[in-house]
Amino acid sequence: MDLPRPHRFDVFVAVGGLLGGLLLVGIGLTTRPADDPIAVFDGPWPMLPPLVVMAGCELLRRTAPRAALLTGTAAVCADLVTQGNLATVLMFTDLLYAAVVYGPLASARRIQWITGLLTVAATLVPFAVWRVPEALLIGVVVGVVAYAPAATGWIVRDHRDAAEAARLRAEQTALLAEMDRSQAVASERARMARELHDMVANHLSAIAIHSTAALSIDDPGTSREALAVIRENSVEGLGEMRRLIGILRDGHGGPSAVPTLDGLPALVDGARANGLDVTLDAEHGRVPAPVELAAYRIVQESLTNALKHACPGRVTVRLARRDGALDVRVSSPYGHRDGPRAPGSGAGLVGMRERTALLEGTFTAGPEGTRWTVHATLPLTEADRPAEVDRVAGAGRDAGAGRGAAAGRDAEGDRS
Repeated sequence: MDLPRPHRFDVFVAVGGLLGGLLLVGIGLTTRPADDPIAVFDGPWPMLPPLVVMAGCELLRRTAPRAALLTGTAAVCADLVTQGNLATVLMFTDLLYAAVVYGPLASARRIQWITGLLTVAATLVPFAVWRVPEALLIGVVVGVVAYAPAATGWIVRDHRDAAEAARLRAEQTALLAEMDRSQAVASERARMARELHDMVANHLSAIAIHSTAALSIDDPGTSREALAVIRENSVEGLGEMRRLIGILRDGHGGPSAVPTLDGLPALVDGARANGLDVTLDAEHGRVPAPVELAAYRIVQESLTNALKHACPGRVTVRLARRDGALDVRVSSPYGHRDGPRAPGSGAGLVGMRERTALLEGTFTAGPEGTRWTVHATLPLTEADRPAEVDRVAGAGRDAGAGRGAAAGRDAEGDRS
C-alpha cells in the first residue's frame, strides 16, 4: 500500500533537522564527552544512523504519527549509546508532539500517561539509588524531552478540537437558520396566495359572469345592469388589491385590510347583487381574530363557488357556536350543469382546507343529496394561542394541500 505524500512542512522539518545534525557532527558538538561510560560508540560516525532515521521519521509525523514515534523512539535509544546529537533529540520531541496532535485520541491519551510516568520514575528512582540532589536533574531532562512535548501537543489538540466543534455548531446554526428562513418564505407565500385568491376571485368571477351575459343578450337594459355590476366589482376588487399591496410593502393596510364577521352582511349583499339568492343566519358572537378571518374567507370563497357552479336556487349561509367551536356551513343547489359560468383555478377548496387545518379544525366539502355543502368547524380555544397555530402551520398546509386538491378533483372537477 502506497503511503500518502508527506506534507510540505514535514519535508522542511526533516531536511532542516538532518542538515542541522550534520552541522553539529561536523563541528564536533555532542551531548556527551567521548569518555562518558554511556557512550559505548565514540566518534562522529555512530551518531549518523540515528540522525538519518530520525529525519526520515519526520517525513511521517503527520501522515503516520504512531509509526514515526515508534521508529523514532528506537532511534533515540540508539543515540543514547553514542556521544549524542542534539538535533536527534530535538526531532524526537517533535515526533512526540506530532503523535499527540495528529494521532488517534486513544494514542494521544496513552502517550500522556506513559511520558508522565517515565518522568516521575526518572525523578524518583535515581534519587532513591544515589541519594544526591543532582539525581533529580535526570527527571527534569526526561520531563523536558518527553512529557513537555506531549503536554504541549495535548493543549494544541484540545484547542483545535474546540475550534472544530465551534465551526460545526456555527454551520449547523446557519443551516437551521436557512431552513427556518425557507419555511417562513414558503409559509408567507402560501398565506399571500390564499389572501389574493379569496379577495379577488369573488369580484373577478362576478365580472366574468356578467360580461358574458352582456355579450350574449341583445338587450340594452340588461347590458347596462351587467356593466354596472362589472364596474362595482372592478372598483371593489381594485381597492382590495391596493390594500393587500400596502400590507405586503410596509405592513400598513389599515383596519379595513383584515375583514371581520361583521362584514358578512355586506358580503352577502354583494353576492345578491351578482345574482345569487342568499340567506344569512349568523349567531357567532365574539370570536378570536384568526377564527374570524378564516370563517369570513370560507364564506366568501363558498359564495364565489356558488356563483360559478351552483344551479338556480337558494344559497344558505349559517354560522353558530357549538361546543367551543365556530360551525360554518354554506349550502347551495347542486346538480348537473354543462359547465361553470366562470373558469376556476382549483385552488378554492385547497385554500379553505388549509385555513381550517391551521386552526386544527375539520373541513368537508361535497354533495349532500341535491345540495353542495361546505362545512368547517373552527375551534375557538386553539385560536387563542398563536404559537399553537404557528406550530401546525406547516403540517396543515402540506396535508390540506394534498387532501384539498384530491377532494376538488374527485368531487366537483374544476370547482374553486
